[in-house]
Amino acid sequence: MTLADMDYDDLRIAFIIPCFNEAPAIAAVIQACRTAIPSAQVHVFDNRSTDGTSDVARRHGAIVTNVPLRGKGNVVRRMFADVEADVYIMADGDGTYDLSNAMAGVHRLVDDKLDMIVGSRIDKFAQADTYRKGHRFGNWMLTSAGKSLFGGEFTDMLSGFRIFSRRYVKSFPALASGFEIETELAVHALEQRMPCAEMPVHYFERAEGTESKLSTYRDGWRILWTIARFFINERPLVFFSWIAAALALSSLVLAAPLAVTYVETGLVPRLPTAILATGLMLAAMLSGVCGAVLRTVTLGRKEAKRVAYLSIPVLSRIQSHGSGRS
Repeated sequence: MTLADMDYDDLRIAFIIPCFNEAPAIAAVIQACRTAIPSAQVHVFDNRSTDGTSDVARRHGAIVTNVPLRGKGNVVRRMFADVEADVYIMADGDGTYDLSNAMAGVHRLVDDKLDMIVGSRIDKFAQADTYRKGHRFGNWMLTSAGKSLFGGEFTDMLSGFRIFSRRYVKSFPALASGFEIETELAVHALEQRMPCAEMPVHYFERAEGTESKLSTYRDGWRILWTIARFFINERPLVFFSWIAAALALSSLVLAAPLAVTYVETGLVPRLPTAILATGLMLAAMLSGVCGAVLRTVTLGRKEAKRVAYLSIPVLSRIQSHGSGRS
């Protein structure tokens, strides 16, 4: 039997919904989840809401977990740790994502043996306020930066709609605390060379009475810093080689006139400059050594992540029938 022959009713599917003050929208989101996949569990993770989001979610039959640590990254860490399923569908609790094609995404994840599907946002009614130009430009800039550093073909790296395999969820070491978690989700898949894909998802205007928690500039800078941090952590040899090259070039620029003078006169007239040039060259050598050592550490860490990933069985018909529902 292939995965394509699987009875999808046997899959344990979970909607995982991060929320912060989404009381006006969460009931409709829960209903959309149940309409899209009636057999799926709906988990709402409330990040210290003050508008009664948890109460509304419970009244509509969702499994509610309160997450005291503020920040979407902390919520994702808790969601991935607490929920047991074969397939996870993550969507924001503000009602901006169209969930009607969620089951089609599950079929694709299983049939193509993928670990993550990212919802590439499409404005449902092309309204100016639906997906603001500033956020659109920022998303394009950050996605382009991520692609140039880590590769991949994502066009909407910061989308809040994703479908994950169990393998992905249980091997993901969530480190971010805020909205930069979307960058971390993409980079983890790219670094581990997991099979991923995108699917179009309609993006609606926020429900009346809710407001965006995203700060264009503050969170944009945090996401840029996350990309830079990942580049340093995952490409240390390249990063420190750049530093070594800059230091070595600076040393040569300072030392060249001194060398000419020494050859002509046998004197070193600017001793402090000579000392500085020597120090820069030593720093360049040290930077290169740091890059080489950290690259070894990075390779060991990648191997450990890969072992954790491979320790989780891939979805199969046997597993699906044997695992039961929780």
